Amino acid sequence: MLLDFEKPIADLESKLNDMKQLSIESDVDVSLAIKKLEKNIVSLKNDTFKNLTRWQRVQLSRHPDRPYTLDYIYEITSEFVELYGDRSVADDKAVVGGFAEIDGKTLMIIGQQKGRNTKQRQERNFGMANPEGYRKALRLMKLAEKFNKPIVTLIDTPGAFPGIEAEERGQGEAIAKNLKKMFGLKVPVISVIIGEGASGGALGIAIGDKVLMMENAWYSVISPENCSTILWKSWDFKEQAADVLKPTAQDMLKLKLIDEIIKEPLGGAHTNLQESANFLKKALLSNLETLEKKSAQDRISDRMDKFGAMGVYN
Repeated sequence: MLLDFEKPIADLESKLNDMKQLSIESDVDVSLAIKKLEKNIVSLKNDTFKNLTRWQRVQLSRHPDRPYTLDYIYEITSEFVELYGDRSVADDKAVVGGFAEIDGKTLMIIGQQKGRNTKQRQERNFGMANPEGYRKALRLMKLAEKFNKPIVTLIDTPGAFPGIEAEERGQGEAIAKNLKKMFGLKVPVISVIIGEGASGGALGIAIGDKVLMMENAWYSVISPENCSTILWKSWDFKEQAADVLKPTAQDMLKLKLIDEIIKEPLGGAHTNLQESANFLKKALLSNLETLEKKSAQDRISDRMDKFGAMGVYN
C-alpha cells in the first residue's frame, strides 16, 4: 500500500529498477544515470519526510506494514514468555504481555497488538482493548513489581473498545484503576507510543517515568476524524483537525507531554523493521539505565510531579 505522498518516490524507484534491469540485459552503460537517479530518490525522500504535515504523520502511524508490538518484541528480545488472562473473565488478545530478555536484562513488556490480515484484526479487535485487557496489563505490572523487574509498555491503539458490553464490564473503571496503580509502581516504567495513541485507551498503559514516542506516531485525546465529525459534522476536515489537535511527536515534545522522540528510518518504521527496532532498543536501555539509578520513592515522586505539571500554566 502506498500513501499519496509516497507515490512520487515509488515512481522514481520503479524507474531505477527498470534501469538496473536494462543494464543487466543489455550492453548499454547506464551507471551514471543510475547514480543520478539514486541521488534524486534520496533527495526526494529527505524533502518529503522532513516536511510531512500532521495528517500525513497520522497516516504513517496507521500504515498496514508498520511494525506492531509483537514485531518489536521478537526483534529486540532474545527471549519472550507471553502471559495470558486477567484471572477474572477472559484473555483479551488486543493486549499482549510477558517477561522478556534484552541484552541479559529481564523486564516485563506489555503492549496493544493489531492484526495484519482480516482474521487477525478481528481476533485482536483492531488493537482496541476490552476491560479484561487493561486488567491483564495491571496483573502483569503487579507481577513485575513483585519480582522487581522494570516495565515497558508499547502503545498502539485507536482507542479502548467502545462497545456496550465493554462498558457493562467496567471499561472506565478498569482504565481509571490502571492510572491510579501505575503512579505507585515501585519499579521503573517506560511507555512508548509506537503508532496510534488515542484517548484513554492509550493512557490506560501510558503512565511512565519516561514517555517516549516514535517519530511518526500520534498521541491525542481523540482521532482527527472523530474530532472533525464533532466540530464540523463531517470527516472531510480531518486534516484541519490534525493541525488543531497537534498530536505528533514533535508537538508532544514541545508541549512537554513526552520526554523523547525515537528516530525512525527514512520513509517510516515500516521501511526497515530491524533499524527501527534498534532505535527503540537503544532508547529503552538508555532510559532504563538512568531510571534504575534512582530509588523507588524518588521515581514515584517524580512520576507524580511529571503528570501533575501537565496542563498547568500561569
